[in-house]
Amino acid sequence: DNKGNIISRIHAVWAFLSAIGEVPVNVKFFVEGEEEIGSPHLAPFVEEHKELLKADCGIWEFGGVDHEGRPNIWLGLKGILYVELRVRETAVDTHSSMAPIVPNAAWRLVWALNSLKSEDGRVLVEGFYDDVVKPTRMELELIERIPYPEEEVKKDLGLESFLKDLTGAELVKTLLLEPTCTICGLNSGYTGEGSKTVLPSTAMAKIDFRLVPNQRPKEILKKLREHLDKRGFNDVEIVVHGFLEPAKTPVEEDFVQLVIRAAEEVYQKEAVVYPTSAGSGPLYLFRNVLGIPMVSVGVGYPLSRAHAPNEHIRIKDYLLGTKLIARIISDLGARERIRA
Repeated sequence: DNKGNIISRIHAVWAFLSAIGEVPVNVKFFVEGEEEIGSPHLAPFVEEHKELLKADCGIWEFGGVDHEGRPNIWLGLKGILYVELRVRETAVDTHSSMAPIVPNAAWRLVWALNSLKSEDGRVLVEGFYDDVVKPTRMELELIERIPYPEEEVKKDLGLESFLKDLTGAELVKTLLLEPTCTICGLNSGYTGEGSKTVLPSTAMAKIDFRLVPNQRPKEILKKLREHLDKRGFNDVEIVVHGFLEPAKTPVEEDFVQLVIRAAEEVYQKEAVVYPTSAGSGPLYLFRNVLGIPMVSVGVGYPLSRAHAPNEHIRIKDYLLGTKLIARIISDLGARERIRA
Protein backbone atom coordinates (compact mmCIF):
# COMPACT_ATOMS: atom_id res chain seq x y z
CA ASP A 1 0.00 0.00 0.00
CA ASN A 2 3.02 2.31 -0.22
CA LYS A 3 3.86 2.05 -3.91
CA GLY A 4 2.13 5.32 -4.77
CA ASN A 5 3.83 7.20 -1.95
CA ILE A 6 7.28 5.91 -2.94
CA ILE A 7 6.90 6.86 -6.60
CA SER A 8 5.37 10.22 -5.67
CA ARG A 9 8.48 11.13 -3.69
CA ILE A 10 10.80 9.98 -6.44
CA HIS A 11 8.80 12.14 -8.87
CA ALA A 12 9.17 15.15 -6.56
CA VAL A 13 12.96 14.80 -6.63
CA TRP A 14 12.90 14.16 -10.38
CA ALA A 15 10.95 17.41 -10.84
CA PHE A 16 13.74 19.39 -9.13
CA LEU A 17 16.41 17.71 -11.23
CA SER A 18 14.45 18.32 -14.45
CA ALA A 19 13.58 21.94 -13.69
CA ILE A 20 16.70 23.34 -12.01
CA GLY A 21 19.24 20.54 -12.18
CA GLU A 22 19.65 19.99 -8.45
CA VAL A 23 17.75 19.32 -5.22
CA PRO A 24 18.04 22.09 -2.59
CA VAL A 25 18.68 19.62 0.27
CA ASN A 26 20.20 16.17 0.60
CA VAL A 27 17.51 13.49 0.30
CA LYS A 28 17.83 9.87 1.42
CA PHE A 29 15.33 7.20 0.38
CA PHE A 30 14.81 4.20 2.65
CA VAL A 31 12.58 1.46 1.20
CA GLU A 32 11.93 -1.72 3.20
CA GLY A 33 9.62 -4.54 2.10
CA GLU A 34 8.88 -6.45 5.30
CA GLU A 35 6.61 -4.02 7.15
CA GLU A 36 3.54 -6.25 6.78
CA ILE A 37 5.31 -9.08 8.62
CA GLY A 38 6.69 -6.89 11.40
CA SER A 39 9.97 -5.72 9.80
CA PRO A 40 12.01 -8.47 11.51
CA HIS A 41 15.34 -7.41 9.97
CA LEU A 42 14.96 -3.64 10.24
CA ALA A 43 16.06 -3.09 13.85
CA PRO A 44 19.51 -4.70 13.47
CA PHE A 45 20.03 -2.85 10.18
CA VAL A 46 19.26 0.50 11.81
CA GLU A 47 21.54 -0.28 14.76
CA GLU A 48 24.41 -1.16 12.40
CA HIS A 49 23.97 1.83 10.05
CA LYS A 50 23.15 4.79 12.28
CA GLU A 51 25.64 7.05 10.54
CA LEU A 52 24.29 6.17 7.09
CA LEU A 53 20.72 6.87 8.23
CA LYS A 54 21.38 10.20 9.97
CA ALA A 55 18.90 12.90 8.95
CA ASP A 56 17.49 16.21 10.17
CA CYS A 57 13.89 15.15 9.49
CA GLY A 58 11.91 12.43 7.78
CA ILE A 59 8.66 11.66 5.94
CA TRP A 60 7.00 8.37 6.93
CA GLU A 61 5.17 6.03 4.61
CA PHE A 62 1.42 6.73 4.58
CA GLY A 63 -1.16 9.48 4.41
CA GLY A 64 -3.48 11.36 2.12
CA VAL A 65 -6.67 13.37 2.33
CA ASP A 66 -9.94 12.93 4.20
CA HIS A 67 -13.50 12.87 2.82
CA GLU A 68 -13.41 16.66 2.40
CA GLY A 69 -10.07 16.72 0.61
CA ARG A 70 -8.19 18.10 3.63
CA PRO A 71 -4.58 16.94 3.93
CA ASN A 72 -3.99 14.60 6.86
CA ILE A 73 -0.70 14.79 8.76
CA TRP A 74 0.21 11.99 11.17
CA LEU A 75 2.82 12.47 13.89
CA GLY A 76 3.12 9.00 15.39
CA LEU A 77 2.20 5.34 15.60
CA LYS A 78 1.20 3.02 18.41
CA GLY A 79 3.44 0.15 19.36
CA ILE A 80 2.35 -3.46 19.32
CA LEU A 81 2.98 -6.77 21.05
CA TYR A 82 1.56 -9.73 19.09
CA VAL A 83 1.38 -13.04 20.93
CA GLU A 84 -0.23 -16.44 20.67
CA LEU A 85 -1.54 -18.21 23.76
CA ARG A 86 -1.44 -21.99 23.58
CA VAL A 87 -2.99 -24.62 25.83
CA ARG A 88 -2.58 -28.40 25.70
CA GLU A 89 -4.52 -30.61 28.10
CA THR A 90 -4.43 -34.12 26.58
CA ALA A 91 -2.34 -35.99 24.03
CA VAL A 92 -5.25 -36.26 21.58
CA ASP A 93 -8.82 -35.01 21.15
CA THR A 94 -11.31 -37.04 23.17
CA HIS A 95 -15.00 -37.94 22.91
CA SER A 96 -17.00 -35.24 24.67
CA SER A 97 -18.66 -37.84 26.88
CA MET A 98 -15.38 -37.81 28.82
CA ALA A 99 -15.97 -34.18 29.87
CA PRO A 100 -16.81 -34.98 33.53
CA ILE A 101 -13.30 -36.37 34.15
CA VAL A 102 -11.01 -35.05 31.36
CA PRO A 103 -9.80 -31.40 31.19
CA ASN A 104 -10.93 -29.31 28.21
CA ALA A 105 -8.27 -27.13 26.55
CA ALA A 106 -10.86 -24.77 25.09
CA TRP A 107 -12.37 -23.99 28.48
CA ARG A 108 -8.91 -23.59 29.98
CA LEU A 109 -8.02 -20.98 27.37
CA VAL A 110 -11.38 -19.20 27.75
CA TRP A 111 -10.81 -18.83 31.49
CA ALA A 112 -7.32 -17.46 30.89
CA LEU A 113 -8.58 -15.00 28.29
CA ASN A 114 -11.37 -13.89 30.59
CA SER A 115 -8.76 -12.69 33.09
CA LEU A 116 -7.16 -10.28 30.62
CA LYS A 117 -9.91 -7.72 30.05
CA SER A 118 -13.03 -6.45 31.77
CA GLU A 119 -16.39 -6.00 30.08
CA ASP A 120 -15.91 -2.23 30.06
CA GLY A 121 -12.72 -2.64 27.97
CA ARG A 122 -10.07 -2.10 30.64
CA VAL A 123 -7.01 -4.34 30.39
CA LEU A 124 -6.62 -6.23 33.68
CA VAL A 125 -2.93 -7.17 33.42
CA GLU A 126 -1.32 -5.70 36.53
CA GLY A 127 0.81 -2.66 35.73
CA PHE A 128 -0.41 -2.46 32.14
CA TYR A 129 -1.14 1.28 32.37
CA ASP A 130 1.75 2.23 34.69
CA ASP A 131 3.94 3.82 32.00
CA VAL A 132 1.21 5.44 29.89
CA VAL A 133 1.97 9.14 29.35
CA LYS A 134 -0.93 11.56 29.54
CA PRO A 135 -1.63 13.58 26.36
CA THR A 136 -0.36 17.14 26.26
CA ARG A 137 -2.65 20.13 26.08
CA MET A 138 -1.66 20.67 22.43
CA GLU A 139 -2.46 17.04 21.56
CA LEU A 140 -5.90 17.35 23.11
CA GLU A 141 -6.50 20.54 21.13
CA LEU A 142 -5.55 18.72 17.91
CA ILE A 143 -7.96 15.90 18.75
CA GLU A 144 -10.77 18.42 19.29
CA ARG A 145 -10.26 19.59 15.69
CA ILE A 146 -10.20 16.14 14.02
CA PRO A 147 -13.39 15.68 11.94
CA TYR A 148 -13.71 11.91 12.38
CA PRO A 149 -16.27 10.43 9.89
CA GLU A 150 -18.32 8.61 12.50
CA GLU A 151 -21.40 7.95 10.41
CA GLU A 152 -19.43 6.64 7.43
CA VAL A 153 -17.45 4.26 9.64
CA LYS A 154 -20.54 2.97 11.41
CA LYS A 155 -22.27 2.43 8.07
CA ASP A 156 -19.28 0.57 6.64
CA LEU A 157 -19.07 -1.69 9.70
CA GLY A 158 -22.82 -2.19 10.13
CA LEU A 159 -22.78 -0.61 13.60
CA GLU A 160 -25.49 1.39 15.32
CA SER A 161 -23.00 2.84 17.79
CA PHE A 162 -19.38 2.57 18.92
CA LEU A 163 -18.33 0.97 22.19
CA LYS A 164 -19.59 2.84 25.26
CA ASP A 165 -21.63 5.01 22.87
CA LEU A 166 -18.50 7.11 22.28
CA THR A 167 -18.76 10.04 19.93
CA GLY A 168 -17.00 13.30 19.06
CA ALA A 169 -13.62 14.19 20.53
CA GLU A 170 -13.88 11.50 23.21
CA LEU A 171 -14.22 8.85 20.48
CA VAL A 172 -11.12 10.13 18.66
CA LYS A 173 -9.17 10.43 21.91
CA THR A 174 -10.00 6.82 22.81
CA LEU A 175 -9.14 5.54 19.34
CA LEU A 176 -5.77 7.30 19.14
CA LEU A 177 -4.54 7.37 22.74
CA GLU A 178 -5.86 4.24 24.48
CA PRO A 179 -3.77 1.05 24.62
CA THR A 180 -5.67 -2.12 23.78
CA CYS A 181 -5.84 -5.90 24.18
CA THR A 182 -7.52 -7.57 21.20
CA ILE A 183 -8.32 -11.21 20.49
CA CYS A 184 -7.48 -11.51 16.79
CA GLY A 185 -8.36 -15.18 16.36
CA LEU A 186 -9.33 -18.38 18.19
CA ASN A 187 -9.02 -22.05 17.30
CA SER A 188 -9.87 -25.26 19.14
CA GLY A 189 -11.71 -28.53 18.62
CA TYR A 190 -14.09 -29.14 15.74
CA THR A 191 -15.10 -26.06 13.69
CA GLY A 192 -16.41 -27.69 10.49
CA GLU A 193 -19.98 -28.06 9.28
CA GLY A 194 -22.49 -29.94 11.37
CA SER A 195 -21.77 -31.51 14.73
CA LYS A 196 -18.93 -33.57 16.09
CA THR A 197 -18.80 -34.33 19.81
CA VAL A 198 -15.19 -33.51 20.58
CA LEU A 199 -13.37 -32.63 23.77
CA PRO A 200 -10.43 -30.56 22.47
CA SER A 201 -6.89 -31.44 23.44
CA THR A 202 -5.47 -28.07 22.37
CA ALA A 203 -6.60 -24.46 22.05
CA MET A 204 -4.96 -21.28 20.84
CA ALA A 205 -5.69 -17.57 20.63
CA LYS A 206 -3.85 -14.83 18.78
CA ILE A 207 -3.78 -11.53 20.66
CA ASP A 208 -2.38 -8.11 19.96
CA PHE A 209 -1.69 -5.38 22.47
CA ARG A 210 -1.58 -1.90 20.89
CA LEU A 211 0.71 0.24 23.00
CA VAL A 212 1.12 3.98 23.57
CA PRO A 213 4.06 6.04 24.87
CA ASN A 214 5.86 5.03 27.13
CA GLN A 215 4.74 1.40 27.20
CA ARG A 216 7.41 -1.10 26.12
CA PRO A 217 6.49 -4.41 24.47
CA LYS A 218 9.04 -6.46 26.42
CA GLU A 219 7.78 -5.05 29.71
CA ILE A 220 4.17 -5.80 28.76
CA LEU A 221 5.18 -9.36 27.82
CA LYS A 222 6.78 -9.81 31.23
CA LYS A 223 3.67 -8.46 32.97
CA LEU A 224 1.43 -10.74 30.90
CA ARG A 225 3.46 -13.80 31.98
CA GLU A 226 3.31 -12.72 35.61
CA HIS A 227 -0.44 -12.06 35.34
CA LEU A 228 -1.17 -15.55 34.01
CA ASP A 229 1.12 -17.28 36.50
CA LYS A 230 -0.40 -15.42 39.44
CA ARG A 231 -3.83 -16.78 38.47
CA GLY A 232 -2.70 -20.35 38.09
CA PHE A 233 -2.32 -20.28 34.29
CA ASN A 234 1.38 -21.11 34.31
CA ASP A 235 0.57 -23.93 31.86
CA VAL A 236 -0.56 -21.40 29.22
CA GLU A 237 2.28 -21.00 26.73
CA ILE A 238 3.05 -17.56 25.28
CA VAL A 239 4.51 -17.48 21.78
CA VAL A 240 5.71 -14.05 20.63
CA HIS A 241 5.09 -13.24 16.95
CA GLY A 242 6.40 -9.68 16.92
CA PHE A 243 6.65 -6.36 18.70
CA LEU A 244 7.16 -2.68 17.91
CA GLU A 245 7.55 0.26 20.26
CA PRO A 246 5.28 3.34 20.10
CA ALA A 247 6.68 6.61 18.77
CA LYS A 248 5.54 10.13 18.01
CA THR A 249 6.90 13.57 17.18
CA PRO A 250 5.61 16.59 19.15
CA VAL A 251 3.49 18.99 17.11
CA GLU A 252 5.65 21.85 18.42
CA GLU A 253 8.67 20.59 16.41
CA ASP A 254 9.82 23.09 13.76
CA PHE A 255 9.68 20.42 11.05
CA VAL A 256 6.08 19.54 11.91
CA GLN A 257 5.08 23.19 11.65
CA LEU A 258 6.89 23.48 8.31
CA VAL A 259 4.95 20.49 6.93
CA ILE A 260 1.63 21.88 8.18
CA ARG A 261 2.25 25.23 6.47
CA ALA A 262 3.35 23.52 3.25
CA ALA A 263 0.30 21.25 3.20
CA GLU A 264 -2.15 24.09 3.72
CA GLU A 265 -0.54 26.12 0.94
CA VAL A 266 -0.50 23.22 -1.54
CA TYR A 267 -4.02 21.94 -0.80
CA GLN A 268 -5.51 25.35 0.00
CA LYS A 269 -7.34 23.74 2.91
CA GLU A 270 -6.74 23.47 6.63
CA ALA A 271 -4.61 20.45 7.49
CA VAL A 272 -5.94 17.82 9.90
CA VAL A 273 -3.13 16.91 12.28
CA TYR A 274 -3.24 13.59 14.13
CA PRO A 275 -0.93 13.45 17.18
CA THR A 276 -0.62 9.71 16.52
CA SER A 277 -2.27 6.86 14.65
CA ALA A 278 -4.33 3.94 15.94
CA GLY A 279 -2.10 1.67 13.84
CA SER A 280 1.45 0.45 14.33
CA GLY A 281 4.73 0.31 12.43
CA PRO A 282 8.51 0.49 12.92
CA LEU A 283 8.52 4.28 13.17
CA TYR A 284 10.23 4.07 16.57
CA LEU A 285 13.50 3.00 14.95
CA PHE A 286 13.75 6.36 13.21
CA ARG A 287 12.10 8.54 15.85
CA ASN A 288 13.29 6.92 19.10
CA VAL A 289 16.54 5.24 18.08
CA LEU A 290 17.86 7.71 15.50
CA GLY A 291 16.14 10.76 17.03
CA ILE A 292 14.70 12.02 13.73
CA PRO A 293 11.53 14.20 13.77
CA MET A 294 9.06 12.25 11.62
CA VAL A 295 5.73 13.08 10.01
CA SER A 296 3.57 11.01 7.68
CA VAL A 297 1.82 12.37 4.59
CA GLY A 298 0.84 10.68 1.36
CA VAL A 299 -1.30 10.30 -1.74
CA GLY A 300 -4.21 8.16 -0.52
CA TYR A 301 -7.85 8.94 0.18
CA PRO A 302 -10.49 7.24 2.40
CA LEU A 303 -11.70 4.89 -0.36
CA SER A 304 -8.25 3.80 -1.58
CA ARG A 305 -9.07 0.26 -0.36
CA ALA A 306 -5.68 -0.31 1.23
CA HIS A 307 -4.92 -4.04 1.61
CA ALA A 308 -8.03 -4.92 -0.41
CA PRO A 309 -8.83 -5.81 -4.04
CA ASN A 310 -8.62 -2.79 -6.38
CA GLU A 311 -6.32 -0.87 -4.07
CA HIS A 312 -5.85 2.46 -5.82
CA ILE A 313 -5.24 6.18 -5.65
CA ARG A 314 -6.68 9.10 -7.60
CA ILE A 315 -4.55 11.08 -10.03
CA LYS A 316 -5.46 14.41 -8.43
CA ASP A 317 -4.31 13.14 -5.02
CA TYR A 318 -1.08 11.85 -6.53
CA LEU A 319 -0.33 15.22 -8.10
CA LEU A 320 -1.10 17.16 -4.91
CA GLY A 321 0.87 14.70 -2.79
CA THR A 322 3.86 15.03 -5.11
CA LYS A 323 3.61 18.82 -4.99
CA LEU A 324 3.54 18.66 -1.20
CA ILE A 325 6.77 16.66 -1.06
CA ALA A 326 8.37 19.14 -3.48
CA ARG A 327 7.16 22.04 -1.37
CA ILE A 328 8.56 20.49 1.81
CA ILE A 329 11.93 19.98 0.12
CA SER A 330 11.88 23.56 -1.19
CA ASP A 331 10.97 25.02 2.21
CA LEU A 332 13.68 22.97 3.92
CA GLY A 333 16.17 24.33 1.42
CA ALA A 334 15.04 27.89 2.09
CA ARG A 335 15.33 27.29 5.85
CA GLU A 336 18.89 26.03 5.47
CA ARG A 337 19.88 29.06 3.36
CA ILE A 338 18.55 31.39 6.05
CA ARG A 339 20.47 29.52 8.75
CA ALA A 340 23.65 29.68 6.66
